[in-house]
Amino acid sequence: MGKAIAILVALAAVGWLASSILGPLLYYLLVGALVLGGGAYVYSRVKRSLAPGTRTQRRIEAAARTYRMRNR
Repeated sequence: MGKAIAILVALAAVGWLASSILGPLLYYLLVGALVLGGGAYVYSRVKRSLAPGTRTQRRIEAAARTYRMRNR
């Protein structure tokens, strides 16, 4: 009986130690993954909005042409 209690206490201690070490590590991995995923999402949206043929891209090109014509 005493040996079983010692094993349970040892397992609880090892579990507590593992969670105290892995907890913050998993938290930072999760936050890092969310930041990278958000950055990739924003990048893809911006890239798609500036793709050739979009209204924004046509406006940028028209402004560049006007600027070049004005500054000859």
